[in-house]
Amino acid sequence: MIKIIKADGAEKQFLAEVEKRAGEVNADVEKIVRGILADVKENGDSAVKSYTAKFDCPNAQYYRVPDEAINDALTEANEKCPDFVNAMLNAVENITAFHTRQKREGFCVTEANGVMMGQRVRGLDKVGLYVPGGTAAYPSSVLMNAIPAKIAGVKEVIMVTPPLKDGTANKDILVAAALCGVDRIYLAGGAQAVAALAYGTEEIPRVDKIVGPGNIFVATAKKLLYGTVDIDMFAGPSEILVFADETANPVYLAADLMSQAEHDKLASAIMITTSMDVAVRTQEEIERQSAYLSRKDIIDSSISNYGAIIVCEDKDYAIDIANKLAPEHMEVVAENPTEYIGKIDNVGSLFLGQYSPEPLGDYYAGPNHVLPTSGTARFFSPLGVESFIKRSSYICYTKEALLDAADDIILFAEREKLTAHANSIRVRKENQ
Repeated sequence: MIKIIKADGAEKQFLAEVEKRAGEVNADVEKIVRGILADVKENGDSAVKSYTAKFDCPNAQYYRVPDEAINDALTEANEKCPDFVNAMLNAVENITAFHTRQKREGFCVTEANGVMMGQRVRGLDKVGLYVPGGTAAYPSSVLMNAIPAKIAGVKEVIMVTPPLKDGTANKDILVAAALCGVDRIYLAGGAQAVAALAYGTEEIPRVDKIVGPGNIFVATAKKLLYGTVDIDMFAGPSEILVFADETANPVYLAADLMSQAEHDKLASAIMITTSMDVAVRTQEEIERQSAYLSRKDIIDSSISNYGAIIVCEDKDYAIDIANKLAPEHMEVVAENPTEYIGKIDNVGSLFLGQYSPEPLGDYYAGPNHVLPTSGTARFFSPLGVESFIKRSSYICYTKEALLDAADDIILFAEREKLTAHANSIRVRKENQ
């Protein structure tokens, strides 16, 4: 059962425990992952295929998924579940519309003295997209990662996903990949697939960035390879913070808290409310609704260990907690919810009003569902078009402009005791 805590100081210990839950490094996992990375770096595709046979499926039907299999999955989906395809197409439209607004343009500035400076903005060359398979298959993650990459101008999106037990790819994932223009798909999962993308193999090209969710082995591999390749973020367990006043509906509040609690036993679901009545009724609703949910055991564990309803006297304290926790998701279910937009500074994604539940953002509305966790929303942003671009600047000075600036530049260089820097300017000044 979710606990109710009065905000009299006891809540501080609970919140501290929540913040600590994702900070531990599993040394055993890291040792295993380092071995896998070294093996793939040395042996390439043969190592990847060996791990696939060991961990996922001994008889994968193919390594690179053929175009025919992707087309067949889309045709079958159109015939057997057109409503799902239409739902994905609607989501694609919404995600595309939102992320298109994030596009940045380069610029060029020409000064009166002839100096020209500017910035180029362009998409990365190749991006790797990791997609979990099996029972944890998330076609929504394909859309949320691939669409902004394509809008950014990424030349090639290469997807890796583990095979099902029958040796094929999850068809929902193939359909999502087809709808948003993924260029290549390989049946490979785990740390070995991440290593293949980072180092490159005979068949899997080396990428510039790896995005997408995965288990602890995938997350550890991404963390260890950061620097060899860019990654989206260091992802921790999912989390939701809900602020509710006395007008909020406990039926909705309970459902929304559990929507995140079902992700993982380490997931955090916290509600802050100014109403003890709302707190008690929400607690009762969680007990009632969880009884008929398929992931009840995970929900119960998550809610018991990392869930709580905190009852406080005023909304200002709720805002203060939110900005300190910097939650992945936050719902404001209160009168005039839009007034909180300018007050909640540290959050991955903010959901306003009783008809804006968190799953709306997971699948459909348009903003990205790849969000900073574990308090990193203080300095990280959601995945977006900017996650897939690189910027470079250019400078073109005339002789006269350089001579005008020469003394200042030489002074800087000599103060830093970088005489070769100063000399680079001086030789141009003295040899006219």
